[in-house]
Amino acid sequence: MRERGLLVASVLAAVVVTVATTAVLILVDPRQPKAEAIKTGGLAGGAIVALYALWLNDRRRRTEEARHNLEHEKVADERFARAVELLGNEADQVRVGAMHVLAGLAHTTPRYKQTVLSVLCAYLRRPFEHASIEKKPEDPDQAFFGEKRKVAPEEDHEMTVRMTAQRLITDMLPWGDDPDDKPYQLDLTGAKLVHFRLEGRRFGRLVARRAQFYGITAFREVELVKPALFSGATFHGRVDVRDGKFDGGISFQDTTFKGEVNVTGARVGTFLHVSPEPPQPQVGALEVRAGTAFRNDPAGWALTGDGQAPARLQDHVQQD
Repeated sequence: MRERGLLVASVLAAVVVTVATTAVLILVDPRQPKAEAIKTGGLAGGAIVALYALWLNDRRRRTEEARHNLEHEKVADERFARAVELLGNEADQVRVGAMHVLAGLAHTTPRYKQTVLSVLCAYLRRPFEHASIEKKPEDPDQAFFGEKRKVAPEEDHEMTVRMTAQRLITDMLPWGDDPDDKPYQLDLTGAKLVHFRLEGRRFGRLVARRAQFYGITAFREVELVKPALFSGATFHGRVDVRDGKFDGGISFQDTTFKGEVNVTGARVGTFLHVSPEPPQPQVGALEVRAGTAFRNDPAGWALTGDGQAPARLQDHVQQD
């Protein structure tokens, strides 16, 4: 209805412009042939119709794009729902496929990235047992070296799925020249992670309270703008945080380190809460930026930088 009204208005405007232009030309130059005046007036009127046609075409194009985007969003929502449903499938191949679908969806539809990261983290928080992490938690890959492997097939299948989830989380987070600067969050509370790697990744918050880290944990050159919380976590193997930037603060409250921790070139800001028992050995010194709040006495930890622990700390320790 609206388009019909605009069409009528455009035709009337074209007629008026044609008549007015012709009349003005004849009045200004009476000797000019009337045919030329009428031709010029017609061109002026035609321009009005042409402008309407251009507007109408642009409007239809935008309508078509909106419809296409709506259909794309609908398809994306359906793919997401179906993939999440398949994560509960008994077949490990199906669960792995579902995770790859979710990762692909996060790539093509950026609004899903945080949601997909949260779903993968939720999967890793599920209960998990594997003979290798029980036998040799510091290096599960060598648990049965030189002897017969005693692992149930279903445990191996689940390990494959979980390693896929860990790798996809790492792949989805920004690094290098990636312009994505959103502060993504990872919630791995209570998760069991094997050879977990976040090297060079940039994101917001990492919550890994009471998490169990098996094998080598690699956080080299990681950049976090919000807190990294490892309260109550256990690192069974080596930890590499060389050149890591924890500008949002870091908590190792009641954290257990059973292997080497390399903090060479790493820095922390905002706040620092260290474990009562420092890692043995600690390689390098952790740089503490000026103004960083100490939550407890860092005695035994090798620290450097402008941040200084106060002479007296409050008896009450804030829970991280």
